[in-house]
Amino acid sequence: MNLPESYIPILIQAGVAVAFVAVSLLGAHFLGPQQKKGDSVKNQSWECGVPVEGNARTPFSIKYFLTAVLFVLFDIEIVFFYPYAVNFREFGFEGFFAVLTFVAIFFVAFFYVWKRGALDWDK
Repeated sequence: MNLPESYIPILIQAGVAVAFVAVSLLGAHFLGPQQKKGDSVKNQSWECGVPVEGNARTPFSIKYFLTAVLFVLFDIEIVFFYPYAVNFREFGFEGFFAVLTFVAIFFVAFFYVWKRGALDWDK
């Protein structure tokens, strides 16, 4: 197989990454604590020393996931402001209008989410 020389470091890094994952998984399996099968008190779930109440498989409210998605969405918006804040003088008016358009789109999304009631915790 004839690979260009520029691919060799990439293949080495991929090999090291795969080897690290394999060694980590095998090491955790063989060196980690072994669970004993059975229904003893030691193997039951405890949270901070308090006995478990109810089933852990109860479904979450969709509000939890919606809030998480909205947080990620608006958090990423803030991340995109950093390059503009660092280089705002080089961008000039064209960059300013691009950022203004970006903010306007997110304001439209924010007002849409607000009007749809995604931010109302009482529902």
